[in-house]
Amino acid sequence: MNSSIKKSAGFTLVELLVVIAIIGVLVGLLLPAVQAAREAARRMSCSNNFKQQGLALHNYHSAYNQLPVHGGGTGIGLQNNRWWQTGNDASHECMSALVGLTPFFEQQGLWELISNPSTQTVTGAAPPATTGLTNPPRWPAMGPNPRNYTRNPGYIPWSTDIPTLRCPSDPGKGLPALGRTNYALCLGDSPGQQHHQSRNGDLTPRTANWAIGNYNSVSRGVFMVRRSAKFRDILDGLSNTIAMGEIITDLGDRDKRSAASWRRQGSNAVNDNPLFCVENNEIDPDRPLFWCNGGPNCTDPAVLSSNNHEARGANWANFRAMCTQMFTVRPPNAELCVGTWIDSSGTHTASSRHQGGVHVLLTDGAVKFITESVDAGNQSAGAVRRNQPGPRAPGSASPYGLWGALGTKASRETIETEF
Repeated sequence: MNSSIKKSAGFTLVELLVVIAIIGVLVGLLLPAVQAAREAARRMSCSNNFKQQGLALHNYHSAYNQLPVHGGGTGIGLQNNRWWQTGNDASHECMSALVGLTPFFEQQGLWELISNPSTQTVTGAAPPATTGLTNPPRWPAMGPNPRNYTRNPGYIPWSTDIPTLRCPSDPGKGLPALGRTNYALCLGDSPGQQHHQSRNGDLTPRTANWAIGNYNSVSRGVFMVRRSAKFRDILDGLSNTIAMGEIITDLGDRDKRSAASWRRQGSNAVNDNPLFCVENNEIDPDRPLFWCNGGPNCTDPAVLSSNNHEARGANWANFRAMCTQMFTVRPPNAELCVGTWIDSSGTHTASSRHQGGVHVLLTDGAVKFITESVDAGNQSAGAVRRNQPGPRAPGSASPYGLWGALGTKASRETIETEF
């Protein structure tokens, strides 16, 4: 009697291994595409946040006939008589321009908390007795000094992360920063200590001609320290002038774009030479995104300001250069170099986690992506300021090419190319 044997229709081991290999190859090919698509979506969201801020700027100007002041808020208070000192009873005119914009990018609830006395704290404990308002202790309207205040029990607005101020491509989160921001106000192309010379330490106006002259000569951007501006002041045109730029937040990793090399070698060291830290060989040649850290072929920064609540982008309410200012001197994603006291401005350029460049917000509300290869002129040239000869005299065109020209509001540079 004959019987037929039926063969199994299953896979052989070799066939299974081939299929697994093919799937692995496909995953390897598709994964970069998926990652690129995700980054493209994050970059689009980042750009949309900037558009919201541009709309907020214009709505603010329509409401008040001026732009928000960078370095605004209540005065010196009674607790301490110097603006840089702790002040729980007043904001010491140390608030960034972003604070005034909050009700215009749909943060009305936060603005109400800022503009009225409040008993709420981060930890739930009572506000400190030094707020000036007692029975019970309360935070004053416009809050404590955001530049230097006690994090415990904590003023809620200054510790709040606002989604509109965060770029999804930036992974920075939490302490030691407070409320982080990825967007900074543009103060022009001439960083230096002169930006503070419109006020004395107790915030009374300075009247000496030399101080006011110094201040005026470097106040070349849309935003100025403790002085307001109007659209009519932007003589170069709203579409040719940067109002804000993107920045990364500090991760405590010695990234040259978010940790500041602080040289303490004179208030004009970086103003006179933007390549001050580069020429001192402070960037690690083997890891060019980072500051030197004991390597044999570079020099460690004398002081590195990083990993604190006043690091790059670490406090959206703080007007300090490290937190919320940018300048158009060094090209995007260049190093952050400060020549003197850390409150002074340095090469606080725009930076991002995107590939190859950064977003900027023009004053007309348009958002542009500027590449790292943008024309940045003569990087060895000193900046424009008072008592300087020739091309550095007040009112001169920016020495930093297209990038510098975009940062100035009234220097009459001609923008001849599309950017």
